[in-house]
Amino acid sequence: MPRIPFGEWVNDAVDWLLGHMAWLFDFFQTVFQGAYDGLSDVLQAPEPLILAGIFAVIAFWLRGVVAGVLTFAGFAFIISLELWDHAMMTLALVLVATVIALVVSVPVGIWAARSSTVSGIVRPVLDFMQTLPAMIYLIPAILFFGMGAPAGIVATLIFALAPGVRMTELGIRQVDKELVEAADAFGTTPRNILLRVQLPLALPTIMAGVNQVIMLGLSMAAIAGMVGTEGLGADVNEAIGQLNVGLGSEAGVAIVILAIYLDRMTGSLGTQVSPLGRRAAARARAARGPNIWTYRPQAAVAVVGVVVLALVAGGMGVFGGSHSEEAAADAENVGRGKQVDIGYIPWDEGVASTFLWKEILERRGFKPQTKQLEAGPLYTSLAQGGVDFQTDAWLPTTHAAYWKKYGGKLEDLGAWFGPTSLELSVPSYVKGVDSLDDLKGKSGTFKGKIVGIESSAGMMGLLKDKVLGEYGLDKEYKVVDGSTPAMLAELKRAYAKKEPVVTTLWSPHWAYSDFDLRKLKDPKGAWGKGDGVHTLAREGFSDENPLVAKWLKDFKMSEKQLTGLEAEINKAGKGKQQEAVRAWLKKNPGVVDKLAPLPDTSTPAEAKRPLNAAYFAWDENIAVTNLWKRVLEKRGYKMKLTPSDVGPVYTALAQGDLDLDLDAWLPTAQKQYWEKNKANLKDLGSWYSPTSLEIAVPSYVKDVKSLADLKGKGERFKGKIIGIEPGTGVMTALKDKVLPGYGLDEEYKIVSGSTPAMLSELKSAYAKKEPVAVLLWSPHWAYNEYELTKLKDPKVAFGKGDTIRTISSKEFPKRYPRLTKWLKDFTMSEEQLAGLENEINKAGKGKEPEAVDAWLEKNPGFEEKMTSAK
Repeated sequence: MPRIPFGEWVNDAVDWLLGHMAWLFDFFQTVFQGAYDGLSDVLQAPEPLILAGIFAVIAFWLRGVVAGVLTFAGFAFIISLELWDHAMMTLALVLVATVIALVVSVPVGIWAARSSTVSGIVRPVLDFMQTLPAMIYLIPAILFFGMGAPAGIVATLIFALAPGVRMTELGIRQVDKELVEAADAFGTTPRNILLRVQLPLALPTIMAGVNQVIMLGLSMAAIAGMVGTEGLGADVNEAIGQLNVGLGSEAGVAIVILAIYLDRMTGSLGTQVSPLGRRAAARARAARGPNIWTYRPQAAVAVVGVVVLALVAGGMGVFGGSHSEEAAADAENVGRGKQVDIGYIPWDEGVASTFLWKEILERRGFKPQTKQLEAGPLYTSLAQGGVDFQTDAWLPTTHAAYWKKYGGKLEDLGAWFGPTSLELSVPSYVKGVDSLDDLKGKSGTFKGKIVGIESSAGMMGLLKDKVLGEYGLDKEYKVVDGSTPAMLAELKRAYAKKEPVVTTLWSPHWAYSDFDLRKLKDPKGAWGKGDGVHTLAREGFSDENPLVAKWLKDFKMSEKQLTGLEAEINKAGKGKQQEAVRAWLKKNPGVVDKLAPLPDTSTPAEAKRPLNAAYFAWDENIAVTNLWKRVLEKRGYKMKLTPSDVGPVYTALAQGDLDLDLDAWLPTAQKQYWEKNKANLKDLGSWYSPTSLEIAVPSYVKDVKSLADLKGKGERFKGKIIGIEPGTGVMTALKDKVLPGYGLDEEYKIVSGSTPAMLSELKSAYAKKEPVAVLLWSPHWAYNEYELTKLKDPKVAFGKGDTIRTISSKEFPKRYPRLTKWLKDFTMSEEQLAGLENEINKAGKGKEPEAVDAWLEKNPGFEEKMTSAK
C-alpha cells in the first residue's frame, strides 16, 4: 500500500500559515504576552505572605475556617520552598489560558446545545483535541508564537477547551424541558430563556466545566516548561533534565497545592453563583447546626478583609523599597540596561556557561534573562529570534540535524570548548569490556540493547549508521531511543543493582563523577574526532550587539575551569546557580575582565587635533558625515564640517587643508578629480555599493523606458537634459559616452548647473506634469519624493556603477590611526542609509544631531559597531 504523505501535508500547511498569516500570530502573541505579563506582575508584586493571606481569606469566605487555615499553610509552604514567584507565574499562565478558553468554549457550548448539527460537528473535533497527546500541541505553538508564555498559553488553552464546551452543552441540555416550555408559553424571548432560565439552572454544570478547564490547564502548564514558559513547569523540566528528584518533588508539590486550591475554590464558587446551589448549601448548614470549623463570613466581610490586605501589600510595595541587585558601576555599564535572552539546554556545561554569562552580562550593565529549553525548541526559538544566543551547541556531529535545518538563520560565534568526545560507556564492575570490539558476542549480557538518548541527536544517527556497523554490532544490539534523562535514569537504576548496562555518553559529563564508568575505546575512530561546544546566536545579533558578540567569539574555557564551575553549581543546589558562579569567580579572579574586557573609552591622543571634514550638499553625504560627527564627538573628537563643491574638496584634501571626505563616488562620477589628485590622497575603502548613474523621467512619461527611447523625442523634452555641476565625472560620461552611444548628441543639449538647480527643475516640471529628463543617481531621496522611471542603459554607457568611498589627506592615516581603522571597517546598507536620510530630512535643517541620535536609537549596536575595537 502506498504511503500517505500526511506529515508532509501538515508541514506544507504550517509553512503556508507561517508565510501568510504571521501578522495574525504576531498580534495574538502580543495580546497573550501582555495579558500574562500584567497578571504575573500583579501576582508577584505584593509580599508573598500578604498575598497568601488574601488567598486564605477567599478560601475562608467560600469554604470556611479550615479551608482558610489550610490555604495559608499550603501557600506558606510554597514560599518556604522559594518557589513563590514561579508558582505565581504558573498561576498567571493558567488564569490567562482559562479566561481565553472560556471565552471560546462557553459560546460554542451554548451553540452546540441549541443546534444538533453544530453538536454533531463539534463532538468529533473535541474528541480529537482530548485524545491527541498533550505534548503535540507544543510543536505548532512554538512555531507560530515563539518561545515563552504565548506558546504555553496557546498549548494550554487548546488542550483545556474541550471540557468547557462539553460541560456547557451538557448543562443547558439537562435543564428541565418543561421549564423551558413554560417560559416559552408565557412569551419569553429565546434570548431571555437562555439568560434567565437555562444558564442560571445550568451554572453548576458549567462551573464544573470551568473547574476541569483549570485543572487541565494546570497539568498542561507543567508540560509547557519545555518551550521556555516560566514557572513551575520550567522547574519540572529542569528536574527531569538533571535527574534532580528533590527539585522535581518540590515543584510537583507546589503544583499540587495550586491545583487543590483552584479545584476547591472553583467548586465552591459554582455553588455560590448558582441559585440552586446557594439554597442547597443553606439547607445543609441549617441541618448541621452551628459549627466553628465550617463557619463562613458574609461576602462583605470577606471583601473588607481582602481590601485591607491588598492595601497593606500596596503600602509595603510603595514604602518598603525594592531589593534589586546592585547596579553595574558607571564605567562598566556598557549594556545600559539592555535585555539579552539566553537559552540553554539543561546539560551541565550548558547550565554552567549560561549562568556564567548571565553574571558577566549583569556586571556589564545588561539585563540577561535565561530560558531553559530542550534542544529542538531552543534551535527553533533561536531561528525565530525568540532567544539571542545559546552556549551549548555540539557541532558538527551531535546537533547536526538542528544545524542542517536552522543553520541558515543562525550565527556561529565559534567553539569555546573542545574537542569533546562521544562514546559508549559501561560501569567499571563490568569486566572484560574495554573497547567497542569487546561488545561483540556479549549481547546476552546487556539484554541486546544499548541505551540511547534523543533519536534526533546527531550522536544517535552516527551510532546507528556507522559505529555499530563498523564493529559488526548492528545485528546483535538494538539502540533504545529515548531522552538524556531516561538514559541517565536507566544507568542509575542498573548501577544501583550492579547490573550490566551500556549507554551512550559524552565528555564532559557529570555522570563520570557520580558513577565509576569506563569509556569504551574506539580503535577504528568510528565516532570521529569529537565536537566543539559552540556559541550560536540569532541572525543579526552581532550587528545589534557587536561588543557582546566579540566577547562570545573570544570566549574559551579549559576543562579544569569548566568542571570546577560545574562542581560549584552542583554543590550549591537547585536555584543557586548564579550564587555558585559568583563563588567560583571569587576563586578565579580576573575571569570577568578576561572574558568581557571593557572597551577603551579613554580619549585617544589623536583626538586632541581638530578634525576637518568637507561635505557636498548631497543627501547621503550630509547623512553619513553628520553620523560620524555625532559618534566621534561622544568619543572625544572635535570634528569641523565644511560645505563645499566637489572640485575644491579634492584640491583641499590634496593640499592638506582638509582631512576627510566621506562621499567619493569612484571610479566614474568623480574620476576626473581623483586622477588629478590621487598622488596626495588616501583611499580608506568603500562604505556603500553599488551605486548607479542614470537619466530619469517622471513616470507619467509612459513611452520612455530606456535611453534608446529618447531618440526622436527631443521636442517633447525641449531638446535638453538637465544636468548638475559641470566638470563632474558623471557629466563628462553623459556628454562623451552616453549621448553619442545612443545617437542623442545632436538632438539633446546638456544643461549644466548644480544639483539644487536640477532638483528645482524636476520639481517644477513634475508639478505641471511636463516631460523632463534629468541626470540622477542611486541612492537619492528624489526616488522617494517623486514617481520616477530610471531609464535602462542596455549598452552600459554609464558604466557598472560606483562605490561610495572615504578618502583622506595623505597624512591622515598617520595622524589618526584609530579612526582610520574605524573608517576602513565602516559599511552601511541601502536600508540603513535611506533611514538615516529620511530621519534627517524629517527633522529639518539644523537638527541633524537630534536626527542622528533618533536613528541610532532605532538601530541599536550600530554605533558600537562603527567604533569597534576588533
